[in-house]
Amino acid sequence: MDDPKHQPFSYPQEAVFSNFMQRVYQWMAMGLALTGLAAFITIGNASLLRFLLQGGMWLLFIAELVLVIWLSASIQKISAQAATIGFLAYSVLNGITLSSIFLVYTAASISSTFFITAMTFAGVSLYGWATKQDLTSVGSFCGMALWGVIIASIVNIFFHAPAFNWIVSYCGVAVFIGLTAYDTQRLKAIHQNMGGASEQLAIFGALMLYLDFINMFLFLLRIFGRRR
Repeated sequence: MDDPKHQPFSYPQEAVFSNFMQRVYQWMAMGLALTGLAAFITIGNASLLRFLLQGGMWLLFIAELVLVIWLSASIQKISAQAATIGFLAYSVLNGITLSSIFLVYTAASISSTFFITAMTFAGVSLYGWATKQDLTSVGSFCGMALWGVIIASIVNIFFHAPAFNWIVSYCGVAVFIGLTAYDTQRLKAIHQNMGGASEQLAIFGALMLYLDFINMFLFLLRIFGRRR
């Protein structure tokens, strides 16, 4: 017998899920817009940039990590208002830390890479939404591969091997393409199992896809970005 989680939705179920995913994408788009705005403001603020470059960036990284862990662990227990504030705060903090890419890459290459990421993400997420194939094995493989990419990236900090950096970057793109499709499909299962579509769940889904998008963008930037 087929797993109920992977049986086709009825029309009413599809309509409810479609409405839920629209809210997920809306929250994600808002998060990305806030991230971009925060990065733009930060790059124009010399004092804030100096704070980041003198070690403040690590404090923000820790704050971001705490926020992600808290949101992921508490999303069903906290109020919609708290989830909203947490997600938007994370988006702003991430924008501040990501502002440093404007010091490394040209604005034109950042813009073109963002467009490439958006097109890639949209296609892959749509595939994860529409496909009837179970992507659990893809998600498991990409989850394990992600640890390899992280470890390889850390190792390359010390060796500075350009060829190795390219390999890791392409692997990183592949990993987050797989995770985007898997996470989109996983939201359908989570939506079914939770028996509803609370605003907290929509924000949690937005956070998942936001992280996939940002990481895909950063790896693509390492490939296509033109340095100053």
